[in-house]
Amino acid sequence: MEDRMMQDGHSAATGRKKNTTGAGKGDGRMTAGSAAQSFTAAVQFLQQGKFDKALATFEKLEAEAPTEFRERCRMYATACRRQMQHLRRQFNSPEEHFDYAISRLNTGDYEEARDEFAAILAAHPQADYVYYGLAVLEAMLGRTQECLECLARSIDINPRNRVQARVDNDFQNMLDDPRFTELLYPE
Repeated sequence: MEDRMMQDGHSAATGRKKNTTGAGKGDGRMTAGSAAQSFTAAVQFLQQGKFDKALATFEKLEAEAPTEFRERCRMYATACRRQMQHLRRQFNSPEEHFDYAISRLNTGDYEEARDEFAAILAAHPQADYVYYGLAVLEAMLGRTQECLECLARSIDINPRNRVQARVDNDFQNMLDDPRFTELLYPE
């Protein structure tokens, strides 16, 4: 990717003709020459890991640069946002990571929540609370069998999860399923 960024920065800087009228082709706010210089600087920020500076420059270019720069700026701005998001998602513990996954679940971002749960389980396969969280996710999505499997695994690892599930409102739509009742009240 770095080679591509260098090529983009170089071609943008040298491959564009300067507009001698003082106006850019896009909306007249920036010349092609100054846009090329800014683009090159933004690519260098990106390569240095200064994603916030790169993002600010790409966003400015996206708004003010001639048309031929805008799509690349949009692409690189997206790359900066992803890198910044990835850097923000460094967790100090599996519990902290779990809290993040639950926040994704609570905002309705079910696929990301599922991905985060899977990432935790990859590193901590005995994390009962993660299986419990997956059971909640599956219940919310109406995936009964998957919910039961995750909840059963959670209870196998930590039997106290059975008591918790009995009073958890997140399992409301599971109450009529006899398999759910059997799992929670095996006696």
